[in-house]
Amino acid sequence: MEKFVIEGGRPLKGEIKVSGSKNATLPILAATLLTDSVCEIRNVPKLRDTWTMCKLLRALGKTVDISGNQVTVSGSANTHVADYKLVSTMRGSFCVLGPLLAKLGKAKVSMPGGCVIGVRPIDLHLKGILALGAKANFEAGNVMATASRLRGAQMYLGGTFGSSVLATANVMMAASLADGQTIIESAACEPEIEELGNFLSDMGVKIEGQGTPRIVINGVKKLNGTSYKIGSDRIEAGTFLLMAVAAKGDIVVKDACYNHLLALIDKLHYVGVEVRKDGSDIRVRCKRTLRPANVVTHPHPGFPTDLQAQYMALMAITPGVSIITDRVFPDRFMHIAELNRMGAQIRRDIGSAIVEGVKHLYGAPVMASDLRASAALVIAGLVARGKTEIYRIYHLDRGYENLDQKLVQLGAKVSREKE
Repeated sequence: MEKFVIEGGRPLKGEIKVSGSKNATLPILAATLLTDSVCEIRNVPKLRDTWTMCKLLRALGKTVDISGNQVTVSGSANTHVADYKLVSTMRGSFCVLGPLLAKLGKAKVSMPGGCVIGVRPIDLHLKGILALGAKANFEAGNVMATASRLRGAQMYLGGTFGSSVLATANVMMAASLADGQTIIESAACEPEIEELGNFLSDMGVKIEGQGTPRIVINGVKKLNGTSYKIGSDRIEAGTFLLMAVAAKGDIVVKDACYNHLLALIDKLHYVGVEVRKDGSDIRVRCKRTLRPANVVTHPHPGFPTDLQAQYMALMAITPGVSIITDRVFPDRFMHIAELNRMGAQIRRDIGSAIVEGVKHLYGAPVMASDLRASAALVIAGLVARGKTEIYRIYHLDRGYENLDQKLVQLGAKVSREKE
């Protein structure tokens, strides 16, 4: 395995280009199971998670060709069984359930894995496909679903912690080949769902409302192939904004969507950061001492849970007290212990973290627990005094393309070494 070694205390300066969206790429790749025609997906980020999804498609019988940041998928799925070894490593792979069920009439998908960030049930996935007329049960750690023919239905997909992105995606894909009209109420509004809707529309699905709480899908008999470009990764863009602020930097994040980051940018303005939009670029400058601000995460367009850990790292060096509450994943606080190893003063209180800002963090060996927690540790390492060693960076490689190289480009001293 590999580790990051970071020498802290260097301001970030320059320009950085955001990669394609991981969270949009995964369901879009899964959607290629709905057709036997050729689909070209461009601007695909080179990540462990995208390669895992490509391996899963191949295991299901599809032909997958990778050239740079383009993935071409063709051929037919010849099995309905999604293997445990692949699905268990990445929760996003569970979104093959809907397209397999719609295309083959049956699906056997292992219970999903991924980052350890708390309980992540699949009840809304099952609620959606059952509403479409499928039958489902559990067998030896797998979801077994069958349907002689899916039929459109109206359904409510709200859950205890709001809407579910992957459940919405699964139902959208299953409904694409269902008879009649499907209406999803309390659908996830994340930009990644809007992208999936646009991709399905390009394939010939009659769909409207993607990106809103009410999605209407009129199923079709057959889907076409298409060529589609993935949009930029809003979480990567937000992570770079927070890195620049923490390191008192001045950077331009290129190919970023300002509108996708309004909740974060609003909070940055409040704490005293200068953020400007210039077309598809975002410039962030931070020279002053910031003030603390509380954050509560919510489904989009609220503050993203995927930026909670990175924001906590910023508040850890901001004078005063801030309270960070995660309403999406209330147990997503495994990064607290590692930040405290570096000198942070953070304590857990049920579904919140109370952060007392300190003057300095100090380099230390720390362990990454999940994807976004890893990014928080990188932020801490960038501003810490001395050397920080971050272990288990395979978590980072799941969601950030060439992060070490991009940081070096901005002036950071970061190296990737063997453990």
